[in-house]
Amino acid sequence: MTATQRRGRWILIDLARQTLELYNDRRVIAHYAVSTALNGAGEQVNSGCTPRGLHIIRAKIGGAAPKGAVFIGRRPTGEIYTSALRAAQPQRDWILTRILWLSGTQLGFNRLGNVDSMRRYIYLHGTPDDEPMGVPRSHGCVRMRNDDIIELYALVPAGTPVRIVESAREA
Repeated sequence: MTATQRRGRWILIDLARQTLELYNDRRVIAHYAVSTALNGAGEQVNSGCTPRGLHIIRAKIGGAAPKGAVFIGRRPTGEIYTSALRAAQPQRDWILTRILWLSGTQLGFNRLGNVDSMRRYIYLHGTPDDEPMGVPRSHGCVRMRNDDIIELYALVPAGTPVRIVESAREA
């Protein structure tokens, strides 16, 4: 990102540190532990990897949903996550509370064709609170604690730039 692009609010996700930092200009105003893809970094469809590069928050979903609301296909199911629900469906990839849907901005790298982040349904989203943070475990999305995604959701509008890097040294 250029200095001009670093004006206002923007997000930096560091895959090596498993962190998300919210900036206002060049000042960090919020810091969160996250969990990105178990398969590492990558842009290809069906790779199960977290895509790198410049993105924007294309859509915000679930603003009125209660903490722990379960989503499938970006729609609330009416369920609230519990350990009993998890025990009944142990293989389910839990998307909870809020969704910030990302869209790549770099043609041919993370936008369009077989590398399109939005068509890959790459989100920042809540996850069960007993899931570890700071450890890559997702299927490509960026998982966050439910309280953290609620806070971040309130702090950023749609259109907020998001930069995903393998290491903060790239930032």
